[in-house]
Amino acid sequence: MAGNIKNNKATDETFYFRLQKHQDELRWLYMELYGNDSMYAELCDNLYRFYTERSSALKKTDAAREADPAWYKRNDLLGMMFYIENFGGDLRGVGKRLDYLEECRVNYIHLMPFLDTVPGRSDGGYAVADFRKVREDLGTMKDLDRLTAACHKRGICVCMDFVMNHTSEDHEWARRARAGEGEYMSRYFFFDNDTIPGQFERTVPQVFPTTAPGNFTWVEDCRHYVMTTFYPYQWDLNYGNPRVFNEMVYNLLYLANQGIDIFRLDAVPYIWKELGTPCRNLRRVHTIVRMMRMIGEIVCPSILLLGEVVMEPAKVVPYFGSVDKPECHMLYNVTTMATTWHTAATRDTRLLRRQLDIVAALPKEYVFLNYLRCHDDIGWGLDYSTLRGYGQEEIPHKKYLNDYFRGLTKGSRSRGELYNDDPVTMDARFCGTTASMCGLEAAEEDGDPAAVDLAVRQDLMLHAYMLTQSGIPVLYSGDEIGQLNDRSYRDDPLKQADSRYLHRGAMRWDLAEKRHDESTPEGKIFEGLGRLEEIRRTEPVFMNRAEMWTADTGDNALLCVGRWYEGEKLLAVFNFSEQDKVAYLPENDGNYRDLITGQIMTPAAVPLAGYGFRWMKKL
Repeated sequence: MAGNIKNNKATDETFYFRLQKHQDELRWLYMELYGNDSMYAELCDNLYRFYTERSSALKKTDAAREADPAWYKRNDLLGMMFYIENFGGDLRGVGKRLDYLEECRVNYIHLMPFLDTVPGRSDGGYAVADFRKVREDLGTMKDLDRLTAACHKRGICVCMDFVMNHTSEDHEWARRARAGEGEYMSRYFFFDNDTIPGQFERTVPQVFPTTAPGNFTWVEDCRHYVMTTFYPYQWDLNYGNPRVFNEMVYNLLYLANQGIDIFRLDAVPYIWKELGTPCRNLRRVHTIVRMMRMIGEIVCPSILLLGEVVMEPAKVVPYFGSVDKPECHMLYNVTTMATTWHTAATRDTRLLRRQLDIVAALPKEYVFLNYLRCHDDIGWGLDYSTLRGYGQEEIPHKKYLNDYFRGLTKGSRSRGELYNDDPVTMDARFCGTTASMCGLEAAEEDGDPAAVDLAVRQDLMLHAYMLTQSGIPVLYSGDEIGQLNDRSYRDDPLKQADSRYLHRGAMRWDLAEKRHDESTPEGKIFEGLGRLEEIRRTEPVFMNRAEMWTADTGDNALLCVGRWYEGEKLLAVFNFSEQDKVAYLPENDGNYRDLITGQIMTPAAVPLAGYGFRWMKKL
């Protein structure tokens, strides 16, 4: 460790205590990876600097959350994600909408990428040109600091995307590398001929084979190839260089000192590259994330790391680390989300039940973010080995799903669009808002009140099912009022090639005015969600540490989820079909109260309307 920190009598005792707790492991991991004493000493000096620059208010939050490390593992967090420009215009505008967020019972906001980027070469903000500058149209770092402070006063946590795999080609490092400066070229992966890039291509999958094929881009200015896993304007960082690790850590700590509580580590499985491998989920990725976890606990222990790992559970779970050596605090429940929409299209809950059982069997310390949709597309990364047993093959089933959610199959009223359609593999991802995927858009276009009611019921049923799961539920802005697809993106030259903007439309504040009028779809969804959210946060049976299981219902279209916590039992039953059904549950243990209607009933035979659901608590 840095000698001047260890021996400095003026060093804050709190910082010194935290450093002592982690220094042996942190130094061992750093030296194993980099073997560079001077760079490690520099890192430690800067950890102390960022600690001393942290405000007294943030240090108070650090102390409170350090004393209550399970603060985010209860049942009282509800998230909402949104683009700043769509929700409030700019950072100051978001600050003016905090009353609305509180009305939505939201106490965790995910601000979609807002750091400096170049229009037309931004990938929705994921090509960062400056990690310490807010996009000029959104405000300044001072505005961000004011917003986070205002949120904290209301008990609202703030999350942001930390894009750590790459920088924009317009970042200062990239500009200097383009000019041929060796120090900056070493922060990326540059090659003067295509030999090694060709070897990488043999084992590294393509992320966007149609819109951005290959993993390398030729840079004419310096006459080198550079690794670009995602898009040509996003240059992959070389974490084999300790300067890259140190500087990215400093960027994260700088942003933490602006009041950011949660860092979504974007594309974290990709950050370590080795020739002859897929360059995904490699061992050194976990070394880096573990070091970041410890650094956070030393400097700013109130922050959380949220891993963006869009893979099946077997590859996701390792990013939690272990109980004694944790890595990410939270991960996305990606496979369950995709399986949910598969279930909506097939009216067959068998695969979803299997997925929920897998997640329920994981240690209760693990925290997942649950969601119906996010800013991104929906990829059909399903368990096809299991689906094969149901007679569903991968390629035709993906085609069925994509046809269903575009309204091309019989009985579907869903509306959406494909993203990255690959005519070779017949693969594609899907875009659309929750309400449009549930049929509300088509029903309103047809002027069919019965179809509108059915779409609203499915929308609320899916949200109730999401809220039943352990973890942190996150809404996408607009879903709380049933906002529909926005096709105006097709008129914007900077967006028209990316169909994901279909569900990234600006918040319809005119429709939000109807949120308390339950004669409208907006009011039915808003008020219905509000009742569910209030029940969830007040009933201990929804705690993250609750036992959770699924039960047989006698009908593949019906799903039953059980929860048990400190003597309280809940049975949640969901009808994934539009037909009225009866769930015959294997329970014979007395009476239950439906938490939504107050009705007293036994679970032996539970009637459910089409797309209906019940939350039944044991009396």
